[in-house]
Amino acid sequence: MTDMLLVVVLAGRKAALPAGKVNSVIELAEVTPVPRAADHILGLSALRSRPLTVVDCTAALGLGQYEAGWQGSRAVVVEHEGHLYALLVDGADDIVAALDEPGPLGADPGPGWRNGALGRVETEAGALLLLDIPALIAGPGAVVAA
Repeated sequence: MTDMLLVVVLAGRKAALPAGKVNSVIELAEVTPVPRAADHILGLSALRSRPLTVVDCTAALGLGQYEAGWQGSRAVVVEHEGHLYALLVDGADDIVAALDEPGPLGADPGPGWRNGALGRVETEAGALLLLDIPALIAGPGAVVAA
């Protein structure tokens, strides 16, 4: 595997997203709340006049709410099923090469991480959990079709 991965920090832990699925990394300036949205959905924002659904990845993993406040926070913009999503993360700072295919998680990383990760992948930066974008968008407790 020679895929490139974006290293992100989420709930104080380094993890990875497939770089090929990343549209951009932005700082959130404004989020408009959406009534009756799921708890892990902070609301809507915009990127070049296109709507973004803002996902609190910490809440999506069932690890609590994002503590720092969203304003000025980093978000990874991805497209999924024709819609843009801003995945709120603590940081996104490096792109590294995957050294092999994702493997089993190994030691149990905890229920939230177990439900939101595709596996563990060896990279130039060490072993990282490879996050499952559809699972983050769906939120805690959701079953995502493979």
